[in-house]
Amino acid sequence: MKEMIDVFRKEKKYIISQITSSKLYHLLSQVLHEDVHNSSNGGYMVRSLYFDTIDDTDYIEKEEGYEYRKKVRLRIYSPSQNSAKLELKEKMGDSQRKRSLIISKEDALMLIAGRYECLLAYKSPFAEEMYFLMAQQLYMPKCIVQYNRTAFHVPENDIRITLDARIEATENNFNLFNTNINLYPVSHFDDVTLEVKYNGFLLSYVRDLLSTCNKISTSNSKYCLARSVSQCNGGLFT
Repeated sequence: MKEMIDVFRKEKKYIISQITSSKLYHLLSQVLHEDVHNSSNGGYMVRSLYFDTIDDTDYIEKEEGYEYRKKVRLRIYSPSQNSAKLELKEKMGDSQRKRSLIISKEDALMLIAGRYECLLAYKSPFAEEMYFLMAQQLYMPKCIVQYNRTAFHVPENDIRITLDARIEATENNFNLFNTNINLYPVSHFDDVTLEVKYNGFLLSYVRDLLSTCNKISTSNSKYCLARSVSQCNGGLFT
């Protein structure tokens, strides 16, 4: 359980409608490779627990438009998992670096409880870096974000295209593995987040596929969306 992944990519985000998402899914599914985790009805669950400093440094720096920003999170794809991914996502403009370390469920629960010393047992430079970051800057759980993702990929250029819908969150329960967690919506019911990630450049035929749909560029992160919605109106859309 010491697998560490280090990925450098560019990332662009757009907001599209449910109808546009359905049309785009039909096009992409005929040309690109579907993610192996896509289910028969199109997607899979993603659930992340975000950490931030005691004074919300990462949230504030993102909201104020800092060029460099980061996010710390634990991620799972099912509450029944016996492991989780600890991730540090760093962004500079459109470029991003994401480092991930698979840790046990027991250690994930230790991190949620603020016991970061469990990371030192992994004998990994990244785990050690995360220990000092989280311990010295007083990171703590802030919110859980969950959504349904449908993903496609192009191996030749490490292109990954995702469609994320039904984004929900909670700031009242940090048990990442809870099978009966209460969440509130933080995105409009008709909004789908289209994310396009690639190395170096986007292949022309993929760019042409994406150009067929109407989309609005956005820089909103799901973490900041969850925090801002709850602070403004209690997480309820009317």
